[in-house]
Amino acid sequence: MRLDNPSIDEITAGDLAGAYLAIQYGPPDVDYTIDLVSRLGDAFTFDDLDIDEIEVGPARFKVVSPETLYRMKRDTVRLRDRADAEALRELFGFED
Repeated sequence: MRLDNPSIDEITAGDLAGAYLAIQYGPPDVDYTIDLVSRLGDAFTFDDLDIDEIEVGPARFKVVSPETLYRMKRDTVRLRDRADAEALRELFGFED
């Protein structure tokens, strides 16, 4: 991931405090997006999340563990989330 993308500076604290629980950022020249979550819905609390720390270049990020992400996505109504959960299940061998 490129950390020198000037567009990331366009994301403000106000964006994260607005009507949406998360905003999605797509770094340039990669085939994935990152969800920046400021608060959760009703199904999970922050205490329910297993957190991993990763390093990307000189920066450290807190991310939910793959198993937590699987649990969060597997029972949602959004087809995209269910597809993500299935991909995580296959990749990491999670069982229902």
